[in-house]
Amino acid sequence: MSFPILTILALLPLIGGAIVLGVKGRSGRATGLVISIVTAVLGVIAFIAAANGTDVSENYHWIKAIGAWYALSSDGLGMTLVLMTVILVPVVLLAEWNIGEKKPSDGTQTWGANVFSGLALMTEGLAIYCFTAVDVLFFYLIFEASLVPMYFLISGWGGARRRRAAIKFLIYSLAGGLVMLFGVIGVGVHGNSFLLGELVKVDFDGSIGKFLFVAFFIAFAIKAPMVPVHTWLPDAAEQATPGASTLLVGLLDKIGTLGMIRICLGLFPQASQWATPFVLVLAVISVLWGATMAVTSKDLMRLVSYTSVSHFGFMIIGIFAVTTTSLTGSIFYMFNHGFSTAALFLVLGFLVKRRGLAQVDAFGGVQKTAPVLAGMFLFAGLATMSLPGISNFIGEFMVLAGAWSRHPVYVAVATLGMVLGAVYILLTYKRTMTGPLTQATKEHVTTDLTGLEKAALTPLVILLLVFGFFPRPMLHVIEPVAHQTMSIVGVTDPAPAAEEGVK
Repeated sequence: MSFPILTILALLPLIGGAIVLGVKGRSGRATGLVISIVTAVLGVIAFIAAANGTDVSENYHWIKAIGAWYALSSDGLGMTLVLMTVILVPVVLLAEWNIGEKKPSDGTQTWGANVFSGLALMTEGLAIYCFTAVDVLFFYLIFEASLVPMYFLISGWGGARRRRAAIKFLIYSLAGGLVMLFGVIGVGVHGNSFLLGELVKVDFDGSIGKFLFVAFFIAFAIKAPMVPVHTWLPDAAEQATPGASTLLVGLLDKIGTLGMIRICLGLFPQASQWATPFVLVLAVISVLWGATMAVTSKDLMRLVSYTSVSHFGFMIIGIFAVTTTSLTGSIFYMFNHGFSTAALFLVLGFLVKRRGLAQVDAFGGVQKTAPVLAGMFLFAGLATMSLPGISNFIGEFMVLAGAWSRHPVYVAVATLGMVLGAVYILLTYKRTMTGPLTQATKEHVTTDLTGLEKAALTPLVILLLVFGFFPRPMLHVIEPVAHQTMSIVGVTDPAPAAEEGVK
């Protein structure tokens, strides 16, 4: 395709976001929503074209002297995450439609809804670039640029300690980016190019491959995030608005898992196999630690952030198990996690906005005054704990089933995270939604979900159910990426146990 649809898809929200920043009042947020919807339509068109075999990739020599390219790919990995991105942003803008209209109780100043919309659109454009970039230098520059709008999204609205949380997010991310810079320089010098298509032909073996792998992996582990470099996320989620947290966890954190597949496995297959035991240990710890902290969390937003730490652990197990099933399941998990986490963040955000507090013990008997809100929380929670029939189940099951053939011990331990997932969701639902109606709930949670709030949540519910019952169209797009990655790493799927017995 000669039409540069991927460039337009990224630049539309980037430029549109910059324009929206200067359009004050209701006109600004309305303009932002329109731009996000147009971007979503264009994104769906690009995804369908790529899924049907049309090559919408773009390659232009950018800096010939150092072998840098402006290169965008339409592979199944990037386009799946692009589709997730263009759907989530309009949902977030709807959910945060009234942001900035009420001054915080601590007296601090916040910006208007137009600024939030502009920053969200700019985050969307940079995320699309990250998901489609296949030049390492270009990817790195966008990776770093994406921190800017996200920093202001965290610091501009939310809790009293939001600026501190934003600075912590920035410090962790910049530290990871600095380490990645060594890797970017290393692959450029050693490979005489930054284009992934050329770099996969370079043999990064021995100590140089291990060093470069570690440089990239550290940055992606912070982004993902993994234990022990995850502590910035609960602080950010607690202090940021639900919409900002959705963009952070649902979109930008997926750059970490994408980078592990596209760069860590793609460029350093030998080093990846060398590091797999250590990575799997960290991933299992992330699964269990995140789930345990969610069980004990007293703040609803921190609880959701810890569930994501646990879920990213599952994704990383699927990535480094390197089987067709586990890789496909991990990418599908990334896609659906964006919707389930958005639903959980947003519905709890609607609840917290009514009460003015996010502590679990600040609620009780909510289902008596807001039954639809309580039902939506239960649905989002069931999606998060991967209930069969909801799309998260497909990805999580494929990860565990695919990884079992290579690493049964790790998988057996990680399944404890699924048990804890049921505990933290059902226990939180019981504490906040059921039981006697408390006086605080009666006074503050006086209305159920509004029409606007239902409009924001409805697409998420539909998508989680549709892909829960009909996952095949998405899996068809994702599977070629899994096969290609395994070919690069140089491994094949383990033979079934029955076949080994016959031999």
